[in-house]
Amino acid sequence: MSINKEQKLIFFHPDFESELRIPFLKEGVSAGFPSPAADFMETNIDLNKELSKNPLATFYIKVKGNSMIDAGINDKDVLVVDRSMEPQNNKIAICFIDGEFTVKRIQVEKDCLYLMPENTKFAPIKVTEENELIIWGIVTYVIKAV
Repeated sequence: MSINKEQKLIFFHPDFESELRIPFLKEGVSAGFPSPAADFMETNIDLNKELSKNPLATFYIKVKGNSMIDAGINDKDVLVVDRSMEPQNNKIAICFIDGEFTVKRIQVEKDCLYLMPENTKFAPIKVTEENELIIWGIVTYVIKAV
């Protein structure tokens, strides 16, 4: 078993001391028919706080590679990862396996654990007793460029 050497993850700590405030329209924007603007009510948002339920256990991770494209995770996306969440079947996780980090979906079967890619060009990773595996954190958000 070998993890795709092309996929690398870059880790970042959120900056909760930042004074940067981004304008935020709480009313949202219509994705259907246009709606009248409600006075353009504007407040500020701090994405570090908005995207983090547990600030001390939250990290941002930049993805390199395409093994998760069918889950909507692409090369250069930024993942918000919470290390305090319990790993569960079907959750997308940052996994440390045999000395390397990877992002995969956890699949629990009767007597086996798989780390599943979301791209048919990549093979599942069957975790056996010979592997050293740490589920490092659970992905809670994906930040994308358009």
